[in-house]
Amino acid sequence: MKKSNLLSWFLILLGVLYFFVPLIGTLDFSLRAVKDQLSLVAYQEVLASPRFASTFSFSLTMAVWTIVVSILLVVPTAYWVHLKLPQLRPVVEFITLLTFVVPAIVLVFGFIRIYSRPPLSLMETDLGTNALLIAGYVALSLPYMYRAVDTGLRSIDIRTLTEAAESLGAGWATVLFRVILPNLRVAILSGAFLTFAIVIGEFTLATFLARPAFGPYLANLGQTRPYQSTALTIMSLALTWGSIGIIQFIGRGVPGQTQVGGTH
Repeated sequence: MKKSNLLSWFLILLGVLYFFVPLIGTLDFSLRAVKDQLSLVAYQEVLASPRFASTFSFSLTMAVWTIVVSILLVVPTAYWVHLKLPQLRPVVEFITLLTFVVPAIVLVFGFIRIYSRPPLSLMETDLGTNALLIAGYVALSLPYMYRAVDTGLRSIDIRTLTEAAESLGAGWATVLFRVILPNLRVAILSGAFLTFAIVIGEFTLATFLARPAFGPYLANLGQTRPYQSTALTIMSLALTWGSIGIIQFIGRGVPGQTQVGGTH
């Protein structure tokens, strides 16, 4: 037993060193913008850059729209498949996995070829190009959002909840938005943060669609200003960890707890 415990602690320590030593090295490098001293100059320059503010706000807006569209697309579909068409679950899962088969570079060139000329000349306007970008982001995030929602639906008895709500006179929209969605809050939040991470770091779609997104800015910064790029990487990691903390905080309720219309 003692040898087993020692081995377990050794493996944990090894894992901690594997993950945190490079991170500490990255943090130290980001603080070396001024020679022979530690400083926050790189972070100050990043935060003061107009391009940082403009690209991050653009990607944040795209992320919000992507999350909204993904939720409106995935939640009703997954709910209906679970409730009425369970035999189609393998088909839906296969469709959501097509993103892994079709690379982003193929997707964006398909957009350019189809939507850059009549009769669907969406790329002639910023609004149309942004809509294409959101559509691409939805496709890229579909496997993660769908699996998060699917896992959430598996953890609750949606048939009983639906029948109970319908017996009280609730319509389909009421059942979906006031019964099912509140019970999927953690699952949806998990999928939303995964979608947010994908949108913020995505490079290919934004580059070839010529959008002022955060991913191309980060890549360009890494080629020209290494200290600022490293500082931005640390800030992105902090944002990711903060998102994970929010998920843990919101999802810390009792497992299996079910709520209807916001009451337990």
